[in-house]
Amino acid sequence: MDKKKFRQKYNLFLVEGNKIICELFNSKFKIKEIFSTDPQKLDRPDAPVTHISENELKKISMLQHPKDSVALCYLNPQEKFEDQNIQLVLDGIQDPGNLGTIIRLADWFGIEQIICSEDTVDVYNPKVIMATMGSFTRVNVVYTNLKEYLSETQNINIGTDMEGENIYSFERPEKINLILGNEGNGMRQETEELIQKSVMIPRFGKSQSTESLNVSMAAGIILGQLFNEKI
Repeated sequence: MDKKKFRQKYNLFLVEGNKIICELFNSKFKIKEIFSTDPQKLDRPDAPVTHISENELKKISMLQHPKDSVALCYLNPQEKFEDQNIQLVLDGIQDPGNLGTIIRLADWFGIEQIICSEDTVDVYNPKVIMATMGSFTRVNVVYTNLKEYLSETQNINIGTDMEGENIYSFERPEKINLILGNEGNGMRQETEELIQKSVMIPRFGKSQSTESLNVSMAAGIILGQLFNEKI
């Protein structure tokens, strides 16, 4: 299930580790079966559980050092979605760890929806699921044609740019799409053309050789400041 084509063919994806599996019990996701080396450690499993050995777990796990259990879950069909007051929009994010971290950030700040370009890494990628630490069960991640969506949305499209407004003095509109671009190339030109406001994170350190911020790090800083005025 590490390949998207197989996840789609069988309509299934993997979730590893008791902690994340237990998040599924109170979510919209349906579990087909759980394979566990210690079923008693699972908190009220709502699905069939098969007791397996550690060697068997290693054979089915995607991890170098497998945890205690693996669950096979059904993919959720994508439903029609509507604008939420505050959304994240991802344009070509490719790194599973970045997507997983961004989903965790959204969950932390109470953002219930992330809108992705069609070439953004698959949310059901095992590395994405692991990096979310269960937050994928509470954040709706949808894939669509970004150009069409950003052209029609009623939210204000906000991008990041070194020439943008200082995030620490930025006044947040009531309804926004915070757009984050590809790790290496940033957002594509057709997305940039639909941005209505831009923000930047000022550099306080004196060294000019410091690398630019990782996209998930930048997302955390920006979200922290956007929500600061509500406190």
